[in-house]
Amino acid sequence: MHIGLVMECDYRTGATQEEAFSEAFEMVDMAEELGLDGLWLAERHFAAPRRPNDPMGAGIPSVSSVPLVMASAIAARTQRIRVGTGVSVLPLCHPVRLAEEAATVDQVSRGRLDFGIGRSGFPRSYEGYGIPYGESRERFQEALEIIMKAWTQDRFSHQSKNYTFNELSVVPKPYQKPHPPIRVAATTKETFPQVGSMGFPMVTGLRGFSLPDLDLQIKAYREAWHKAGHPGDGDVYLRLPAYVAETEEKARTEPEASTMRSYRRLAENFARTANSAGTTASEDRIGRAERLADVTYDELLQDRLAYGTPDMVVQRLRDLRDRMGLKGVMIEPNVGGGISVDRVMNSVRLFAREVAPNLK
Repeated sequence: MHIGLVMECDYRTGATQEEAFSEAFEMVDMAEELGLDGLWLAERHFAAPRRPNDPMGAGIPSVSSVPLVMASAIAARTQRIRVGTGVSVLPLCHPVRLAEEAATVDQVSRGRLDFGIGRSGFPRSYEGYGIPYGESRERFQEALEIIMKAWTQDRFSHQSKNYTFNELSVVPKPYQKPHPPIRVAATTKETFPQVGSMGFPMVTGLRGFSLPDLDLQIKAYREAWHKAGHPGDGDVYLRLPAYVAETEEKARTEPEASTMRSYRRLAENFARTANSAGTTASEDRIGRAERLADVTYDELLQDRLAYGTPDMVVQRLRDLRDRMGLKGVMIEPNVGGGISVDRVMNSVRLFAREVAPNLK
């Protein structure tokens, strides 16, 4: 079972951007030393600290706007741990340039890149890049097709709505053959069967779904997988918040304020962006916003979080693994970005030493 760590590269209130990078690399060094399997770098654009009374401010301020650059730096300072994008937002990047950059990271790391991809659940990044969010799905499909051709064909041509290429030879090719593992993010109901039909491994999360809802979506992914004739039963990683402390009381109280702030902001984002997502997705976002606006901390602990002592978190993740048939988990160690550095580091240390070995 893959045990990964999501890195938002938090840009903390009152701290400098330089300190944010230092904290991120300290986390990298610890994850490598303590034997975690992978680091997954978020792609966060325009994620500056929120100003007072600014409804458009970032939910979690972050310096991780170019994850492949970070991935290359991480690859150069580590020897063992895998480095993943969690996720690269394909519609925001030129696909040929993205194919070149990802292949370069795969070469630099000598085959340790995992290429997580998606199209982002919120329109704000698209607005900043001047790309209509309504085009995100078709642009995602176009970009993925082009990247696959660039990696697997000596020369390729392509013609679609947004891109036309003739006899391109993209260099370098990836170190891993035929290409790095690709894992597609699924965060909306319509995406799960689409990813299953395409036959790609998937990553999903509990931020926007309750456990019963997610059970149904993973079932839809696997049904589409089998219907398309792909071998096996699919491949699912779960991304979820995790916090480990020496006592149950510490595990409950230390991350509470940051966690609740994060979910309230998530509710605001769902409500604010509902009209940008199309009719079906709009209704889904409105429903999520209403549920999360009134959710209690106890409900989150029961349904969406893995907080507790090492033994409690081991049992929680084992239950989720068996319930959903998971091949891996990717933990979010600082939900809301407001947990102090020393507490986050202590939680990750406890997770790596006392939880991860009991999930293998």
